[in-house]
Amino acid sequence: MSDSSPAKVWAMRAVIGVAGLAAAIWFIGFLLRPVAIVAPATRGTAVNTVQGTVEVKAEFANELKSEVRGRVLDSSLDVGKRVFRGDVLVQLDTGDVDIDIERIKNDLVAARRKVEVGSTMRADVLNMRDTVANYTRQAEAGAYPQAELEKQRRSLQQLEQKMELDEVNLKLALQTLETSLRAKERERAKMTVIAPADGVITAVFARIGDLIGENTPIATVIATTRTVEAKLSEEKFATVKVGQKASVRFLTYGADQYNAVVSKILPSADSATQRYTVFLDVSLPEGRVLVPGLTGEVSIVISERKNAVLIPRRALIGDYVYALNGSTLERRKVEKGFEGLNQVEILKGLQADERVVVEEMDRFRDGDHVRTQLAKAQQ
Repeated sequence: MSDSSPAKVWAMRAVIGVAGLAAAIWFIGFLLRPVAIVAPATRGTAVNTVQGTVEVKAEFANELKSEVRGRVLDSSLDVGKRVFRGDVLVQLDTGDVDIDIERIKNDLVAARRKVEVGSTMRADVLNMRDTVANYTRQAEAGAYPQAELEKQRRSLQQLEQKMELDEVNLKLALQTLETSLRAKERERAKMTVIAPADGVITAVFARIGDLIGENTPIATVIATTRTVEAKLSEEKFATVKVGQKASVRFLTYGADQYNAVVSKILPSADSATQRYTVFLDVSLPEGRVLVPGLTGEVSIVISERKNAVLIPRRALIGDYVYALNGSTLERRKVEKGFEGLNQVEILKGLQADERVVVEEMDRFRDGDHVRTQLAKAQQ
């Protein structure tokens, strides 16, 4: 009995050793397996979308110009400054124009007085009328020749015409002066350059003391309001309508997505790119701003389907996915349905709750044994 007990102990130890070695080998092999980042296929609402690129632009950019020439007397232009419609931005020297306005006003006083007094020929006309009236009475009495009377009447008519023309010229001179005054006052008003709309100054080309010419750019002002333009290909454009919901992602803000609505549609394509433009109203959370130049992508929702099998779009390799069967990968062909910005509907080839590889798919082959790690949830 004592002889067999040590043998049994050694046999037991050998079995345990072999099992331990096998377990160690398996564990080492397990640790050497590549790690596959996977995500489950889920059930949800599949959306049929139109994809496009987006760009944020200022609603307008004005090149601020002076309509008249002059020297900059005062300026509040400063790059980055916020301005509001009607703000005085630049004041030109109005000295010479003020002198012209004063001269015209003095001339107007004299011109109005001349119109009130009338033509200097008025007294001659009145005298001539009396004379013709006297000759008419004499002619009726037979004491003055009829031919001479007609001659005097023609002389009166000529004198009256000259007087009327003289008074017309006086009124015309008055009107000309009034027009000149309005023109000069308008010129002076244009020498005060104001902001045409709310905006931000992005460039300044004229400083105090500079002599600027007519229509010379003095600053650039861009709007504080923004537009989000989406560019769509021709084959996708026909299904887009005003009011449709959309999802927008800006490259600057990473994977974050923002709700949007189609607000306007341009009916014609860009002649250079043959792409169509739609405008979006985008809802941003507090602290996020739309800066001109931001770019990204948009997914406009055309239709929806409930209770669909969905996987992350990044899991697709053409029409294939790597699906997990236990610890083994299967390269499986799938049939796609609706495609959204981040998710794709799978009609055939995959069931809900199955897991698919979503990162570095080029590292794997059909039949690979892998360890798995659940992907971080993305919006």
